[in-house]
Amino acid sequence: MIASISEPPATTTTEIVRTDALTKKFGDNLAVDAVGLTVRAGEIYGFLGPNGAGKTTTLRMLVGLIKPTSGSARVFGRAPGDPEALARLGVLIESPGFFPYLSGRDNLRAMARYRRLPDSAVEEALERVGLRARGADKFRTYSHGMKQRLGVGCALLGSPDLLILDEPTNGFDPAGMAEMRELITDLAAAGHTILLSSHLLGEVQEICDRVGVISGGKLLAESTVAEMRGHATLFVRAEPATVVLEAVRAAGGTATPAPGGIRIDAGAEAAPLIARAIVEAGAQLHELRTDERSLEEVFFEMTAQVAR
Repeated sequence: MIASISEPPATTTTEIVRTDALTKKFGDNLAVDAVGLTVRAGEIYGFLGPNGAGKTTTLRMLVGLIKPTSGSARVFGRAPGDPEALARLGVLIESPGFFPYLSGRDNLRAMARYRRLPDSAVEEALERVGLRARGADKFRTYSHGMKQRLGVGCALLGSPDLLILDEPTNGFDPAGMAEMRELITDLAAAGHTILLSSHLLGEVQEICDRVGVISGGKLLAESTVAEMRGHATLFVRAEPATVVLEAVRAAGGTATPAPGGIRIDAGAEAAPLIARAIVEAGAQLHELRTDERSLEEVFFEMTAQVAR
């Protein structure tokens, strides 16, 4: 089981990450197109986009692995790759790379010594990601999910203020995903800031405070999960539709036809009034429920528009 976190790091600024018109070209290919995003202290920021959208390229620029073609990025107020910024970062981008002939524990020890951290930091990281019992096993014997856990454990060495995680639950089974979700929320509750990319939109919806959606290299939207999903509406399945529409509008509601029924721009508190109006108008009411768009629905709607 992944252990919880109790020690909060020190954070001194509200804005941990900021990019302005961040752009990256590979030859004629525009991979990242004038992206402007912000990540605030203590939040879990979900970076969403289809494959090839520019997520990993953006993350690689933030940690100084590649240089932007134009635009700028600041991490803790410093340029990407600045030693003082890197000292406060924990990073897992793409698949973790370790020595296959070393154990998981020795791989982390090698990294800890490079960063001048004690062996106790290694044991703490292994405990956090649920690998302490398998720490003596060779890395090459690990499953894909275990390799990913070790990568997250490496990112956690030294209890960094900011964690940048690229698909951290890749290769996990449902139980492993639940444990990683618990770890991420515990880290945020303890004051750490997490920037993660993921294609598991249900997971993002549950744990992220704000999200940025990127497609075709462009940042399409950046807001809280609640703002992006929008307010709840009522969905009615009743007939005849013409009678239902007239009844709802007479009751002061805004109704529009939708696939399989009628959508009403009102919340759950209006449901009794709407139901009474439909029945009294002589229509047959089959279903009345609140309907809130999922983050997945919003995401596919946004990215489909770009694709078109």
